[in-house]
Amino acid sequence: MSALTNDLRKLTETAERAAVKEGGFRQKLHLMPPVGWLNDPNGLCQLGGVFHAFFQYSPFDPKGGVKLWGHYTSRNMLDWEYKGAPIYPDQPFDCSGVYSGCAYIEDGEMYLYYTGNVKLEDRDDYDYVNDGREANTVLVTSPDGEHFSRKRLLMKNSDYPSDLTLHVRDPKVWREDGVYYMLQGARTKEDVGQAVIFRSEDKVNWTFRSRVKTDEKFGYMWECPDYFETDGRKILSASVQGLEGEEWKDRNVYQSGYFLVDGDVLGEYSLSDYHLWDYGFDYYAPQSFETEDGRRIQIGWMGMPDCEEYTNLTVDEGWQHCFTFPREVFVRDGTVCQRPIRELEEKKRPAASAKGCLKRAGDQVFEADITGIQNNSFRAVLGEELILEYRMGRFEMRFTNQAKDSASAGRGLRYKEMKELRDVKILADVSSVEVFLNGGEAVFSTRYYPKKYSLCAHADGADIRLYEIEV
Repeated sequence: MSALTNDLRKLTETAERAAVKEGGFRQKLHLMPPVGWLNDPNGLCQLGGVFHAFFQYSPFDPKGGVKLWGHYTSRNMLDWEYKGAPIYPDQPFDCSGVYSGCAYIEDGEMYLYYTGNVKLEDRDDYDYVNDGREANTVLVTSPDGEHFSRKRLLMKNSDYPSDLTLHVRDPKVWREDGVYYMLQGARTKEDVGQAVIFRSEDKVNWTFRSRVKTDEKFGYMWECPDYFETDGRKILSASVQGLEGEEWKDRNVYQSGYFLVDGDVLGEYSLSDYHLWDYGFDYYAPQSFETEDGRRIQIGWMGMPDCEEYTNLTVDEGWQHCFTFPREVFVRDGTVCQRPIRELEEKKRPAASAKGCLKRAGDQVFEADITGIQNNSFRAVLGEELILEYRMGRFEMRFTNQAKDSASAGRGLRYKEMKELRDVKILADVSSVEVFLNGGEAVFSTRYYPKKYSLCAHADGADIRLYEIEV
């Protein structure tokens, strides 16, 4: 361990010891930082029955700063144990931050690939797109998720295609027909977003192979790309920056969604229209992995970069942001759907039920299932300020008060057009709400900060069941 690594570790542990661990708006179900700032999920995997969730972490400032990787482990994706910060920005090739990446598991070994960020000194002639920074691909390995190897620099910007800017990042690795492939998000010098594919025979030496792109320009940067197959459908996920036009004006500053892939990204392919993973306020940079029992699990960052519209009241508590609750991604009747992981059933206890209308007060952590909705009639109010409602052919998530010190912390309205509403599942934690519609065909996520916890749900003819969740 270098002197710099040792000092960063000591400073991180000091900040964590001083953090307030309980109370306020700290979550019960969702992963969040011990202190400071959390953003992208990284290195999601299962090794020897143990789930691992790494995360971009700035322990010294809840508004962000230099990034390292924090680490949680679990046996069930419900009860997580914080294991410390194993990877620090302590080398010339990652000195400005340990950025996003993935885990690849093979023969009982964990291979962690990430982007080492380097931002050169401030200069007026640097735009930090074409000059002034580096994006390096780095590898760390581990036999057990507890002991980690020295870092290996695998690629730097000169190893990427020359028509790309310095924005190449967020590796995702998989194996196919005995060859290893790495997908990275990229921005071209013409400000076109795309993904680039590298190949390797040994997981260490990589060469450029091909690109994945749309026929017409679609944003200027594709971050956190992911490629996987579930239930026979191939899916390319990307968090896209720079989408403009009427379709995106009422959306988030950046989008996270997916293309259905017809064919194979390693050969001939075509991409479907872009579908959003989540239509709410707080969802970005999702990553997925396959469990040892064959499920596709996705976790996203319940936050949004470069967003001046709204904030989080937890900054005053010394921390900011969390992950979404883990979701199973599956395909039903040709539609990509999401649902909370089935392990949640172990923690649910029936608390109340009603026909058509249910009112409750005081529940901070719960699941509400509304099934058999008639005539598309649905409206629910949480914390007296967050409204979930189907009206005029669309489902809305909106706040009655957009003040920065209200339950919304500045959030306003998000919506999706839908022909019908059959059922709604609401998963609420202390300061978050995730809403699954029509068996997970659409999802809305948001952070919220109610002064009073309550639920008032109305749905014509529906069965409404509320479950307390043991935490």
